Amino acid sequence: MTLPRTTPTTPHPAPAAIAAHPLLALQRLGQSPWLDHIRRDLLTSGALDRMIAAGEITGLTSNPTIFEQAIAKSDVYDEALAELAARGLEAPAIFEALAIDDVRAAADAFLPVYRRTGGDDGYVSLEVAPDLAHDAVGTLDAARRLWRAVDRPNLMVKIPATAAGLTAVEAAIAEGMNVNVTLIFSIERHRQVMDAYLAGLRRRAAAGGALAHVASVASFFVSRVDVAVDALLDERLASGWHHSAALRALRGRAAIANATLAYEAFQRTFGHEDFKELAARGARPQRPLWASTSVKDPRYPDGYYVEALIGADTVDTMPPATLAAYREHGDPLPRLGRDVDGERAVIDGLQTAGIDLDAVLVRLEAAGVASFAASYASLLDVVAQRAAGVAGRP
Repeated sequence: MTLPRTTPTTPHPAPAAIAAHPLLALQRLGQSPWLDHIRRDLLTSGALDRMIAAGEITGLTSNPTIFEQAIAKSDVYDEALAELAARGLEAPAIFEALAIDDVRAAADAFLPVYRRTGGDDGYVSLEVAPDLAHDAVGTLDAARRLWRAVDRPNLMVKIPATAAGLTAVEAAIAEGMNVNVTLIFSIERHRQVMDAYLAGLRRRAAAGGALAHVASVASFFVSRVDVAVDALLDERLASGWHHSAALRALRGRAAIANATLAYEAFQRTFGHEDFKELAARGARPQRPLWASTSVKDPRYPDGYYVEALIGADTVDTMPPATLAAYREHGDPLPRLGRDVDGERAVIDGLQTAGIDLDAVLVRLEAAGVASFAASYASLLDVVAQRAAGVAGRP
């Protein structure tokens, strides 16, 4: 199915406008702002085209929760739902057809960005079914199916960073797919993700495959870390823990410290001699993508995580509200990695306070996988109910 689209009329911004526009300034600093949202009317109304033409965003991510909200809270999918239901398709096949249509249309909208940047940017992500998170073979089969179905060079297939997912990531990269590795919380898991990417590139190179068109991002989750750690700090403060001032100073610091050290690991890995041989054959670094950068605690400014994690060779995927807030009053400066020792001190401070950050991050990964699987199950229920309703079934 081809979605109708409105031709964009907004011209590309003049260079003089860049300094005054926070989202454009981010790109000057080496960070790609992506939109963490998709809905069919965003595509058909021309709204996405206008944001791209204005230079505000250079990519897009989606996940089951985003699709669930889009389908459940609007009627923009009703016509397509009725058509697919009339063909006798069940909920999983209906959802996949809807998602493929939307992601293909979004990929077409970003294709000029992809071409202009020589494949460095302009990607759109579509996730394999989250209930396959612990099934390496099923994940790889699903990735292959989505890659073939969308059939766009700027698709990124989204695969979770579970142990099984990493096996699928390596194989997908070796086969020449672009991959967004998602649900990364710990630095150790991030290292494993980078290793899987490099192993896939080496396999592809050994088989004589081209490397230049293969791209990947490592989606490192941010704000959820502070939600979990701040709760533990608050428990200790409520119990009368000694050195309470030191505990208060650690609130809202764990996520940024964790991400900063992940960025340091990225720089070390892709600045190493081992990568230079692959780079000489056209391989690209696997950029860190900061996910979950919307603020969950109202005590923090709305651009808290965006501002702290601005650095070269990174991506920040933002939901619409965060993107709009940053467009309005962002203050872009290259802050990421300026005080690595200070961020290490934060991690040390948590340990002194009796908080096992590694254990917290393991729990967050498990909870993230479970949450996305639950969203997917809920999504299928919504699709089945909506399809039955618009098709006139009881």
